[in-house]
Amino acid sequence: MNSDFNNRLRQVFYLVVVISLAILVFRQLYTFFPGFLGALTLYILCRRYYFYLTLKRHWNKSLTALLFMALFMACIVAPVYFSLQMAYTKVAAVAKEPEQVNQALDAISAQIKDWTGQDLITNEATANIRKKAASFIPRILNSSATMLGNLLMILFLAYFMFKNGQSLEKNLQKAIPLKTRNINLLSDEIISMVRANALGVPLISVIQGIVAVLGYWAFGIKDFLLLGMVTGIFAFFPVIGTALIWIPLVIFLFSTGESGKAIGLLIYSVVVIGNIDYVARITFLKKVGDVHPVTTILGLIAGLKLFGFWGFIFGPLLISLILVLFKIYKSEFATEPKEA
Repeated sequence: MNSDFNNRLRQVFYLVVVISLAILVFRQLYTFFPGFLGALTLYILCRRYYFYLTLKRHWNKSLTALLFMALFMACIVAPVYFSLQMAYTKVAAVAKEPEQVNQALDAISAQIKDWTGQDLITNEATANIRKKAASFIPRILNSSATMLGNLLMILFLAYFMFKNGQSLEKNLQKAIPLKTRNINLLSDEIISMVRANALGVPLISVIQGIVAVLGYWAFGIKDFLLLGMVTGIFAFFPVIGTALIWIPLVIFLFSTGESGKAIGLLIYSVVVIGNIDYVARITFLKKVGDVHPVTTILGLIAGLKLFGFWGFIFGPLLISLILVLFKIYKSEFATEPKEA
């Protein structure tokens, strides 16, 4: 009896030490946790093609992994880099001459006051917006080092995940304390969710960004490329996201006396930009994997706080994973109801 109690006590003490050390290490490496998630996402998206090339076509594992790293850099990193470079150039120009932004805010404020009869955007509110924007811009620029570190972590971890993928999956399957059918269910659901969140949601944003660029260019909006890119980023927030960009643009056109362009941009934004999300979801996006807008919104709220920039992808994935784990819990532990 005492021997059994001592063994259990030792077991509990051992687990406490292991968990404490794991928490300590995780807290120190939390900054690079998005890099781990990014590597895992890249592995899940490309594993089928990697195994086909290395196992069926007998390509060299190391060189094939490096090829996937190069494709990732070309398809993802390069566009993001040029977008950030364009945004940085514009931000630097605005920082040197903030009068342009001040004039635009004043014009929008005056137009709203003319329509409603009330000064909805007061001088205090305008100053507060400028102050927050001034503090927000350096924060984004300062996070570039963290983003670069996570990018290197993605490349480093993904390389070894690809190279040791088979043994890694076998060991993971042995370590998961679930029935085989539930392990397969978890695997299938995670692959589906990663495809939906890492491909589907950004694909909607890219489509809406391109459509917005065309509309802004057609109606003579200055810096239409940058504003279209920002519209695409805000498209991550379903329903109201893009409206946060094109509504101020429409009001600004009205305030400058270009009512025809303002009405045209308003109609285009409501009919085309506002509905392209729905059209994309019910057509080819179904093949990639659709994500419910509620899941996307809740995931973004949680993900941006937890993972920063990477929360756009991993936030909705986290919400979806909770739903899958609940489904597996019911399958694994729920008892069947007795028949009448």
